[in-house]
Amino acid sequence: MKALLVVNEFLFTNKFSELATWILEAAKKRDIDMKLVTNAEILAVMGANENRFVDDEKPDFVLFWDKDIRLCRYLEALGIPVFNSAKAIEICDDKSKTHLALFEAKIPMPETILAPMTYPNIGYSNYNFLEQVEHSLGFPMVVKECFGSFGAQVYLVHNKEELLSKVKEIGTKPMLFQKFIKSSAGKDVRIQVVGEKVVTAMYRYSVNGDFRANITNGGHMKAYKPNEWETELAIRCVKAIGLDFAGVDLLFDEKGRAIVCEVNSNAHFKNIYDCTGVNAADCMIDYILGKVMT
Repeated sequence: MKALLVVNEFLFTNKFSELATWILEAAKKRDIDMKLVTNAEILAVMGANENRFVDDEKPDFVLFWDKDIRLCRYLEALGIPVFNSAKAIEICDDKSKTHLALFEAKIPMPETILAPMTYPNIGYSNYNFLEQVEHSLGFPMVVKECFGSFGAQVYLVHNKEELLSKVKEIGTKPMLFQKFIKSSAGKDVRIQVVGEKVVTAMYRYSVNGDFRANITNGGHMKAYKPNEWETELAIRCVKAIGLDFAGVDLLFDEKGRAIVCEVNSNAHFKNIYDCTGVNAADCMIDYILGKVMT
């Protein structure tokens, strides 16, 4: 069996290459001839040659470990099974689309307000909409750029002045506003889902006063066993977005009940492996084999 692992040419740091190695090793253990290619090496070529792959080169599947949704969609159009799908990656990459999908599926989340869209050459001619945001969410509140990873592009603002300043700083980039869940400040749970199964989970907590619990921002971690509600919630998120595998981040409301913070289509799994000993790469490859061989 032949397969491709697609990664990003321009963001292939040691952190990313290590994960790619784990995926390749997981495939090799299952006698899969998986080749690593970047999105700059396998271009979407249309109109000139409809046979992008000759028969003996066409992969049986693609594990798409990137966010180049145009290339992902192109590979799907060639009739190749791709995991995750372009549509699911696109939803996860844009936090506003993620929350819309969760809202449609009636999945509990912090109160969230999407900023109105404006045009890059126009910007915001007024900021009156922030009065509605303040009235609904109060302070402090969380401001998030819709595109960002590892807890970056996520900000906590404490008053009108900070809110206005941050919105002006972000400019015309898509953003959203979210109620600050004080009861979950500096702590969350990452649940790794593959298919419709939770394969592992970890509890993340900050010890430096940061309201974010991401390990990249200095958070600590320990193994975690999700309860029935948390397990169900994580699986519902994956199904609502159409994902094959994902990392689902949960917060805890004032009653200690889990609500959904974010969903990550290409969730990095080294930290959760270090914490729990579960290699998500093995789980993903086994899941994909089950799908393509049926």
